[in-house]
Amino acid sequence: MKVLVTGANGQLGQCLQELAPKFPEFQFTFCSSSDLDITNESQIEGVFSEVKPHFCINAAAYTAVDKAEAEPERAFLINETAVAYLALACKKFNTSLIHVSTDFVFDGAKNTPYQETDAVNPLGVYGQSKLAGEQRIQEILEPFYIVRTSWVYSDYGHNFKKTMLRLGKERGAVSVVNDQRGCPTHAIGLAQALLTIVNAKNQKAVPFGIYHFCGNKEMTWYSFAIQIFEEAELKVAVTPIPTSDFPTPAKRPAYSVLDRSKWDATIKNESL
Repeated sequence: MKVLVTGANGQLGQCLQELAPKFPEFQFTFCSSSDLDITNESQIEGVFSEVKPHFCINAAAYTAVDKAEAEPERAFLINETAVAYLALACKKFNTSLIHVSTDFVFDGAKNTPYQETDAVNPLGVYGQSKLAGEQRIQEILEPFYIVRTSWVYSDYGHNFKKTMLRLGKERGAVSVVNDQRGCPTHAIGLAQALLTIVNAKNQKAVPFGIYHFCGNKEMTWYSFAIQIFEEAELKVAVTPIPTSDFPTPAKRPAYSVLDRSKWDATIKNESL
């Protein structure tokens, strides 16, 4: 089984590389942006022609939520146009696409967990570009996997956990938003979920479609920060603040908890 992974140097890509040795039956090809520019259709064609993957895990994305407001063209180039190129290559080479998307496709107006069938209404450029990528996949491919996730963190890359640990050590005190709710998701758990799809005995075991995968615990950024410091055994004063006290270029959903019951019912594996 040949598996092509884009975005190899991102936090999800690095977690997939960490897990790869546990799947010796898979032949992985990991491509960073320097190995494969996914905005270049001819490069994609060349890599697919060489690798001939059975699965493509697209872990590449433009994820700078606030910066996207200032450079929407770049966000849409990576999150929509490049995704369409990957989908077209998957169609041509009979490759199953596993695409990672986001809770930011929702507006946060609900107060109960979002299901895969709920109406989408992204608030900012990042969410709009990710939704556009989802839509292009569905236009081009009949069989596909879209896995929406939320609040991803790990020991790699740039994420909330690493930022909190750095600020906590530097300052000893932080103020954190306490009126946005979501489910933090460790990138290792997400990587395991994606590889579970690849490792399924057949497509009937994990039917094609859209899935929500996230951590099991709902919390605010404030409560997540407290958990991070407790686990690190760092004494840091954490002050809860409203979103209005921490203005950002991009508006974020106040509630973006994802309902992962479809995933759990499909996989029936609580360890994920």
